[in-house]
Amino acid sequence: MTRRAASPRRLSILAALLLVAGGVAPGCSAKKEDAGGKPASLHVGLVFDVGGRGDKSFNDAAAAGLDSAKKVLGIDAEVVEPGEGGDRESALREFAAKNKDLVIGVGFLFSDDIKNVAKDYPDKKFACIDMNVAPGETLPANVVALKFKEEEGSYLVGALAGLLSKTHKVGFLGGMQIPLIKKFEAGYRAGVEKAAPGTTVFVKYAGTTGQAFKDPTKGKELGLAMYGDGADIVFHASGSTGLGLFEAAKEKNGLAIGVDSDQYDSMPGVVLTSMVKRVDVAVFDTIQQTIDGKFPGGQALVFGLKENGVGYVYDARNAPQIPAAVKAKVDALRDDIVAGRIPVPSE
Repeated sequence: MTRRAASPRRLSILAALLLVAGGVAPGCSAKKEDAGGKPASLHVGLVFDVGGRGDKSFNDAAAAGLDSAKKVLGIDAEVVEPGEGGDRESALREFAAKNKDLVIGVGFLFSDDIKNVAKDYPDKKFACIDMNVAPGETLPANVVALKFKEEEGSYLVGALAGLLSKTHKVGFLGGMQIPLIKKFEAGYRAGVEKAAPGTTVFVKYAGTTGQAFKDPTKGKELGLAMYGDGADIVFHASGSTGLGLFEAAKEKNGLAIGVDSDQYDSMPGVVLTSMVKRVDVAVFDTIQQTIDGKFPGGQALVFGLKENGVGYVYDARNAPQIPAAVKAKVDALRDDIVAGRIPVPSE
């Protein structure tokens, strides 16, 4: 069963509450992050995806939501990184066996593991970001899937790239070749074609395993190849692999588009914008609902443009690189998508 996420108003309120805490160094064992000495309103365990905290992308977005919940809601939290090739199921079970009320897995790789663990701990609640949910599949009552319409946000940055490209050649760098990342590619291609018909889109993927999301060296290599072929703007959906793309863009005097979180600070002036995926809001919202006794178990919540779950960054830092007329065109496309006038492909 698939249902829409929280209302745009609720999401905007939660987004305003998100106060990002200072970074926490990655580690292989669980790290306690308490509620500042006050009685905790909820005990939460979160297991990071490949790349871990500090990837300046997907995992950091989840961490931001957790940090905000600690500050605003007074929860108790522990985080763990199983690492590349690590045993995700064991990490989830460790949290479930402890005093955790809610256990969160960050990434599609946790899909089967969470379903397995949830069966053995029916009194605990579980959430999985980007969970694989087959058509017609019924999720356990203690599990919620947090999904996003990545293709919609990618469509907008694709249109932006097409409108700003001077060479009429742009690129897309994906991490692991999986349906989830193909959604980014499909939306991006469609946005480029809509805004600038005939523009060439180079596409490269970093690999077929989880390592593809944490290989900056490979990201730089593939980025240099696309810039070398004439692309002047490249969008990535590759986790920390994209940090290598930013280095390539700097070397080749090109531009890059970040993903998931606002990645401008990773390479100021080189990162044109970022397609943001509000994993932070989804994490915070799920924790809030659990505290309120309204945990949406058995559902797959989907966050798209209409729910303010995806979008792109436009602020005082990148405004000089994005003419007002271009922004107006992209925003008009956004309105058309929300209104249902433009269907965005996801494959």
